[in-house]
Amino acid sequence: MKQLIWVGLTLLSSLGLELAPARAATEIMLTYQGFSRNIPIADLVSLTTTGEASPSLAALLAQAGQQPEDLRSLLLHPLSTDPVILDRVLNSWPGEWVLDQLATALHPVSAVASRQALRSSLVLAATPDGQLNLIEVLQTYPTEGVVLEGDRIESAYNQLETLLRSVRNLWPLKSRKLEPSPPSRQSPKRLGAPSAF
Repeated sequence: MKQLIWVGLTLLSSLGLELAPARAATEIMLTYQGFSRNIPIADLVSLTTTGEASPSLAALLAQAGQQPEDLRSLLLHPLSTDPVILDRVLNSWPGEWVLDQLATALHPVSAVASRQALRSSLVLAATPDGQLNLIEVLQTYPTEGVVLEGDRIESAYNQLETLLRSVRNLWPLKSRKLEPSPPSRQSPKRLGAPSAF
């Protein structure tokens, strides 16, 4: 199944098609310590690539006493994950709990279906290369507008990282051949022997 997904993704990319939501966030409402401002996603992308904050982003960060480099570092912090396993984990109880924690810091403006939007953007961000970071999550967010709570995002993102680290310890990213388990060393039951209940 996993190979089929990668074959499909390779085929799409060879045809020049990109895997992205039909509607992706173009603007975020960035909030810090009670201050908020609408910022184009392009300004955050520019911050991540050049290290330079746009005037409106720089003004918001200055008001909140934040440094552009700290935001840049958070936006680029990579998390390694297999997208298929990520999707399965995010559909489990612990995954949904982490999604709910993330939704306190990253959510649609309407706050409706934030869990589904986050799950979708996380899996899409991880799909091309088995890595995701916050800027990719924002770029694949399936609504036109999104709220990023600057005061909460680092803590919530750290919870996602902890979950993914736990999953990686259970299912390493390198595929392993499943070897048959050794035969059991139990002695065969004797006929007529009483069974214990």
